[in-house]
Amino acid sequence: MERRVVIIGAGISGLLACKYLVEKGFDPVVFEANDRVGGLWNHTIRSTKLQNTKRSYRFSDFDWPASVQDKFPSHTEVLDYVESYAQHFNLYPCIKFRSRVTGIDYVGESFEEVQAWDLWGGTGMAFGSKGKWHVTVLDTETNATEVHQAEFVILCIGRFSGLPNIPELPPNYCSEVFDGKVMHSMEYSDMEKSAAAELIKGKRITIIGSQKSAVDLAVECAEANGIKYPCVMIQRNPHWLLPDNGFLMSLLGYLYFNRFAELLLHKPGQNILYWLLATVFSPLSWGISKFWEIYLQWKLPLKKYGLVPRHSFLEDMSSCQIGMLPDKFYDKVEEGSILIKRSQSFRFCKEGLIVDGEDKPISSDLVMLATGYKGDQKLKNIFRSSVFQEYLVSLPTATIPLYRYHFILAVATPSGINFHSRTLIFKMHILLSKLGLTIKDRQEDLI
Repeated sequence: MERRVVIIGAGISGLLACKYLVEKGFDPVVFEANDRVGGLWNHTIRSTKLQNTKRSYRFSDFDWPASVQDKFPSHTEVLDYVESYAQHFNLYPCIKFRSRVTGIDYVGESFEEVQAWDLWGGTGMAFGSKGKWHVTVLDTETNATEVHQAEFVILCIGRFSGLPNIPELPPNYCSEVFDGKVMHSMEYSDMEKSAAAELIKGKRITIIGSQKSAVDLAVECAEANGIKYPCVMIQRNPHWLLPDNGFLMSLLGYLYFNRFAELLLHKPGQNILYWLLATVFSPLSWGISKFWEIYLQWKLPLKKYGLVPRHSFLEDMSSCQIGMLPDKFYDKVEEGSILIKRSQSFRFCKEGLIVDGEDKPISSDLVMLATGYKGDQKLKNIFRSSVFQEYLVSLPTATIPLYRYHFILAVATPSGINFHSRTLIFKMHILLSKLGLTIKDRQEDLI
């Protein structure tokens, strides 16, 4: 019985998957579209740094080098750390760079057979079914396409890249009527640092968005242009953002990233005892969330600038939308090099943008859309078969909800690299036939 495994993506998850597979005697192939490992860390703006403390964002079997002293390492230090991990465990021979996977298809089982499964593949095991995955790979250097076969595929394609979320506007109000330049934050992050600095220098810049990418971009633009050309931020729904403080991040970990915090969550398939515990302790969960909301409103001038979110801190926390403010963000707001406008909608005009309640346009040379990514659609697009696309369900948060038989753990886990590690150890048990996967009644097992 063949046990060919393909991993798509050589970011942190992809490298962990590769390392665990090699340790267990597999010979995996990793397809990576870029020319180096690191995933999203290859596509960041100059000021990006780690949002977790390095203590909570590390490989369990490969520590940070002593030369990294900052609690929140820069993106270059993170990338060096990830590359050192791949070198230390000799993972590079498994990786095929500049190899973009354009689609995967499950071949050998009919639609009716798949629909009738009670167990994955009919057996509940990772290997043994008559079906095979066909993985279509594009060589980005030669434009040649090859189809590889595998019995098991691990998707490590990430959520925050690849498919930008572009706001849809009526024809008369879309970007085509604007005389300036419009780009998504993804495009800016992909630019060489010198070219990016040249692009924003001396420009009137407007940023659409309210999360991590938006505030990072705003500070970078404010540092480049000062109050002479203030950067305008248009925010529809502000999110909870934490100050750059190692103690706060540690406190957040003690309150949320532990087994007791897991008890506060209602989880799929839990028994009546755990359901009762989660119900009894729900006021405590509310109280912890309220504590953070009160503290952040005291610590930061959120009310002064109309940036108090309408939703709870817990909602941002549970959907992985908590970010860290860049250094001196509110200092830039106070001095006037960052201007904030709240608006539920906007439209383009010849001179720039017009927001709700204003007739005068915001004059702009460059509009940046820090409007996030379509992570769920990106995941759907990689499947050729509509059968598997139908098993993916969209939710109005940043999470990608998958059925359990797509091998996502339905438990609360610590953030950072620990999350990737635990999820992939779970996959190793599946690959080694230590766990079987049922897909019966999967509608009840949504995360």
